[in-house]
Amino acid sequence: MKAYSIYILFFVLLSACNNSSTPRPNGYMRIDLPEKAYRLFDSTGYPYRFECPAYAQIIPDTESYNYEPFWINMKLPAKATLHLSYKKVNNNLTAMLDDTDNFVYRHVVKADAIIESTFQIKDRKVFGIIYEIGGNAASSVQFYATDSSRHFLRGALYFNETPNHEFLAPMIKYYTADIFHLLETLVWKQK
Repeated sequence: MKAYSIYILFFVLLSACNNSSTPRPNGYMRIDLPEKAYRLFDSTGYPYRFECPAYAQIIPDTESYNYEPFWINMKLPAKATLHLSYKKVNNNLTAMLDDTDNFVYRHVVKADAIIESTFQIKDRKVFGIIYEIGGNAASSVQFYATDSSRHFLRGALYFNETPNHEFLAPMIKYYTADIFHLLETLVWKQK
């Protein structure tokens, strides 16, 4: 009887094994992002103003290497930061555009694609390029905006997470819309 039970157990275990198992897909934590709402950033002394997300905390950037006035960090939910750096144009526009390209194309090692989209708002003299960086690059979206004669604003979106495009994709899409809104409402103050 004991041998018979072992044979039955062995047969049941053997028949339970098959090659049709399907692995479960990777799962990620759900991140609830706030409802879209904007407020005006128009701080005294700053040479620009724009509408930023109401859920953003704007902090002057005094800790960056080569810090300059009017640099800000926009802290966003889900461990994201939009770094904004401003410089005056003074016969140095070509150098600033080259620097921007260098910053963007440093990500080419990890990027699946870099999509450049130009934009212009002629009545406010806002011209620039948005770079959407696909794949597991450290920065997902970068841009610059300029009036070509006085003002130059550069931005880069970073997450305080290990780059994982599948996990970050919903947040990247969400914050990219905020970046487009920022650029659509950007106004240069005459200085």
